[in-house]
Amino acid sequence: MDENLEQAEEHADRLLGDWMSRGELATELGISVDTLGRWETRRIGPPCIRLGRRVYYRKGGVREWLREQEPKRPGSGQ
Repeated sequence: MDENLEQAEEHADRLLGDWMSRGELATELGISVDTLGRWETRRIGPPCIRLGRRVYYRKGGVREWLREQEPKRPGSGQ
């Protein structure tokens, strides 16, 4: 592999280290990319950003969103 290309990829990994693509998140959650797209349109899914045609999710934002999806149990103090 070209050394410059390898360095560029390593830099991109660091820059986007806290972010994941729509495909990566879909795989992680076991759902389809289309489902994430529908959730974005309906504003019910995890927060995301768009960079051109690409969509990225901040890992911390996804974790917060997942916590918000937990049902609140009566009498649990939540």
